[in-house]
Amino acid sequence: MKRRIIASFMFGSVLLAGGAAPGQAREVVEIVIHGRYFSEPATVRFMVAVEPDQKNRTLRVEADSADMFRASELTLNGADEKRLHNIIFKNLPAGHYTLRAQVLSSTDVRGMATNELFVSGMGLQ
Repeated sequence: MKRRIIASFMFGSVLLAGGAAPGQAREVVEIVIHGRYFSEPATVRFMVAVEPDQKNRTLRVEADSADMFRASELTLNGADEKRLHNIIFKNLPAGHYTLRAQVLSSTDVRGMATNELFVSGMGLQ
């Protein structure tokens, strides 16, 4: 009985410690999209949340599939930049897409987020 109590206490402590750490770290970039399935020709609207930081210089957003690639870049004004950016990709044909958002400094990639979406149509098997 005593072993079960000690094991339960240790397991609970690990859960509490593990649960506290992720809440403290802030992501540099996040994709916020409502829905994963669209019909072609798809107009996909989503937001990219970028944590303001002096090192942020560029936001690169991509829609990548086996048959198509589309990208857009926005200049960021460091710590003075707004947090939310509305992105629209129009007329996406049928396919399985990876949305990718990258925040770049003047020298490297500061953070990246990805999300999957599907565009259905006559050509998609």
